Amino acid sequence: MELVVGRVAKSHGIKGEIVVEVRTDEPEDRFAVGAVLRGHKPREQTVNTYRVEAAREHSGRLLLRLEGVPDRTAADALRGTLFVIDSAELVPSDDPDEFYDHELEGLSVRLADGTELGAVIEVLHSAAGELLSIRRAGEQSGELLVPFVAAIVTSVSVADGVVVIDPPEGLLDPDFGESADGK
Repeated sequence: MELVVGRVAKSHGIKGEIVVEVRTDEPEDRFAVGAVLRGHKPREQTVNTYRVEAAREHSGRLLLRLEGVPDRTAADALRGTLFVIDSAELVPSDDPDEFYDHELEGLSVRLADGTELGAVIEVLHSAAGELLSIRRAGEQSGELLVPFVAAIVTSVSVADGVVVIDPPEGLLDPDFGESADGK
């Protein structure tokens, strides 16, 4: 399975540097000088390889210079490129409470009483923490956002394909917080 570890946000300066939105816990390894990156544009099948010539942080962002990208025009052409790895390249975690996003996506979600709620469709990363985006069983659209914290997510079994949650009152109620007149 292909996993995205970074995305080219834009070019930076006139010497071919690119700004990368990092989507990995190990940017110092994945984007190290000399590392070979595989990348493609969204919805494209052609995968290109790029060797990192230079990497630096600037104002909290990762800047890379890649071999064969000599100027701003070439860097601009990479905008939107997704840097990917194969999930088989990942080292399994020794921590039973640590999961890769792709391991959680697709798992069935049940309430503590065994009631099936739906399935995890995505793991969202925000400044406040991780959220599980859950599609309710039988629905084709919409999502529930559930904080991925131990107080709510009581167990995860990748082997069994199940996430068990014990949400506080109102978390799953789509009308929570609205008055009787809908305001």
